[in-house]
Amino acid sequence: MELQARGVTVRFGGLVAVDDVSVSLRRGEILGLIGPNGAGKTTLVNVLSGFQRPLTGGIFVGERDCTRFARHGFAHAGVVRTFQAVRLFRGLTVSENVEIGYVSQGAGRAEARRRAAQILGELKLGDKAAHRAASLSYGEERRVGLARALATNPRFLLLDEPAAGLAAAEAEELRDVIVGIRSKYDCGILVIEHNMALVMNLCERIQVLDSGRTLAAGTPDEIRANAGVRRAYLGGETLQ
Repeated sequence: MELQARGVTVRFGGLVAVDDVSVSLRRGEILGLIGPNGAGKTTLVNVLSGFQRPLTGGIFVGERDCTRFARHGFAHAGVVRTFQAVRLFRGLTVSENVEIGYVSQGAGRAEARRRAAQILGELKLGDKAAHRAASLSYGEERRVGLARALATNPRFLLLDEPAAGLAAAEAEELRDVIVGIRSKYDCGILVIEHNMALVMNLCERIQVLDSGRTLAAGTPDEIRANAGVRRAYLGGETLQ
């Protein structure tokens, strides 16, 4: 099964934010989406997750046309996303923040509590379950955001700059967490990220946007070797 954007265009007034872009994400793979600031990456993820309707083109889960679904329709189809800014309920406990995701899928409180404990353990947050979310470090907050997304049992998980603000050691730990999520949940994972070391060491495929259009797509080695990508993204410098 694949999550696909087919020929998507998004305009904001006279600005073309995404211009006839297609992308596909298979279950079980990790895809990187990179490009300069303003390239259209977050807008594309907004379209893929139902937060923005395209002017033209469509979004498909398998052969199911989800283009006109409301946001909750995308979630029920198995498409879940995180945000650059972590939006936790800071007055609730870590466990309660994750339980909300399970309850929204119809689970009872006892089952939600059990499943929240399981996923927090998988993300090395089991000892924080009873703590208030307001007490967490920045890196811990981002992992709780991941845990809450996983509570919906996604087929496709879209991560918008998950390593933003993390130290190098934390980013390396995040890489291991994402690989573990792919293995455990058999979900396709799309990662928007400016940390090139993380992208190159995490993703099997990478798609590059520039000025709202696809500039290149390929393996990490192919993207590293692409002169057009280097010029657009790093002014000709080598991608790490």
